[in-house]
Amino acid sequence: MTSITRLLALLAFSALAACGAKPETDEAPVVTPGYEAVEDEGFLIEAVAARHLAGGHERKEVDYAGDEKPGTIVVDTHSRRLYFVLEGGRAISYSIAVGREGLAFAGSGYIGRMEKWPSWQPTANMIKTRPDLYLKYAAGTPGGLENPLGARAMYLYRNGRDSKFRIHGTIDNATIGRATSAGCIRLFNQDAIHLFEQVKTGARVKVRSLEESIAADGAFMDNAWGVAVPATPENIAQKELDLVAKAEQEAAEAAAAIKAAEAEAKLAAKAEKKRLAACRRKGVEEADCPPLIDAAVTANG
Repeated sequence: MTSITRLLALLAFSALAACGAKPETDEAPVVTPGYEAVEDEGFLIEAVAARHLAGGHERKEVDYAGDEKPGTIVVDTHSRRLYFVLEGGRAISYSIAVGREGLAFAGSGYIGRMEKWPSWQPTANMIKTRPDLYLKYAAGTPGGLENPLGARAMYLYRNGRDSKFRIHGTIDNATIGRATSAGCIRLFNQDAIHLFEQVKTGARVKVRSLEESIAADGAFMDNAWGVAVPATPENIAQKELDLVAKAEQEAAEAAAAIKAAEAEAKLAAKAEKKRLAACRRKGVEEADCPPLIDAAVTANG
């Protein structure tokens, strides 16, 4: 074989190799460090989707100018942040969801009890005021992935008594950063575990007033999707734009739903017409004409 022939053969082989089908690979979803899936006490906690962490909802160490001692938990229900105070003017900041029960506590208390994968039972008042949410849990529910308290719970006491105020994990990551209709103070389960490892029983907990929140972090507002954001002129203007876009999207979805329902109704009417026509051809009275499912079963033997 001449050198030219060998060269041509090599080029042909390379071309065939280049044309070979590339193996298909599924791109792994983007996972933020610290929010990966984790197995804990026999339970597999799913990773937190990147969309739930957008807008600064991941935990981070920040400068802290408050006068609280290190080891203190500071809850800001207005900016929907929780701070664990460190040494040297620093703190760990966590994004939280605030439920109705979380708004009922003001002032200070202390962590009187801490539980991993806690069991939970709603109070009689919770069942009375929101039976749609709490009645199914009336007998209590054991710790686990379906338990509203999530992976960890820290129970706030005052004057030696349980205040019914909890800082806990969640089974609904989409609520973080928002005000919710139920619950106390929720964190991502990964954050609840992280905070739990920092906190000691007896740790002081302070819940900021609105005035304290504004003085410390500035004024906050809900954006068009109910997420707490700084009340800046830019965010206020953006909210107006987003509300218009959201209304248009909801209107389009409603129109699409109506159109789909109309199309389904037309198909159902057409099928009904065929059913009755088939019965007439067989001499079956309309009152005795079998429903579509029965008719299909009869036709198929």
